[in-house]
Amino acid sequence: MTSGGEAVLFWTLAPISVIAALSLLFVRKAVHVALGMALVMINLGVFYIAENADFLGIVQIFVYTGAVMMLFLFVLMLVGVDSADSLVETIKGQKVAGLLLAVALGAVLIAAIGSVTFASPVGLTAANAGGNISGIANLIFGKYVWTFEVTSALLITAALGAMVLAHRERLTPRPTQRQWSEQRFRAGKNLAGLPAPGVYARRNAVDTPALLPDGTPSEASVSRVLVAREQVADPEGLTGAERAIEREIEEGSQR
Repeated sequence: MTSGGEAVLFWTLAPISVIAALSLLFVRKAVHVALGMALVMINLGVFYIAENADFLGIVQIFVYTGAVMMLFLFVLMLVGVDSADSLVETIKGQKVAGLLLAVALGAVLIAAIGSVTFASPVGLTAANAGGNISGIANLIFGKYVWTFEVTSALLITAALGAMVLAHRERLTPRPTQRQWSEQRFRAGKNLAGLPAPGVYARRNAVDTPALLPDGTPSEASVSRVLVAREQVADPEGLTGAERAIEREIEEGSQR
């Protein structure tokens, strides 16, 4: 039986965890997916601590949320993810195979849950008799040692498989700077190179587009990552700031 405070904690955080977990399936941006997963892991850590599994809860928050998920989030922010990449099928038939494996995994999961039997609860006091850390160690390296080792091997195999699938071999040598310049002149496009963000602007940042001589933003200076994330603002919204800058320049010249 749970206490009143524990029940309130569960019914408060459980719906939030479910909604954050569903964001993995329904949100479009990978950054929002990472934030949703981080929220789920933090709530799991709170649940562990509420159940007197202090060590497991702290590890859940520090290792998985503070290290793994934040690293994943920073990689997404630095590299950028285009939603069109998920539509490219690098291996023929992988979508069908993935769907069949998902259905098979669901069937095995339903069968396993249907045949499970629950023993009489021993209580947290008996489970943590020698300490929470010692109790977890006895389970991982004692009763469930082979399950733990097989899971570790599976995770390592999955990581190596992801690296192999994501790796792309270059079929041709990487073009040099001179070759890029010659290619631009042959095409007659961007002869002076692409404008850098912030050119003719008040700051040199990726979220500040270059301005053309007539004051309109240059589309060539907009980062493709921002375009893929649909984070490009309407140029009409910069009209007011442009007029304010012009007035500031005129007032400065009159002085």
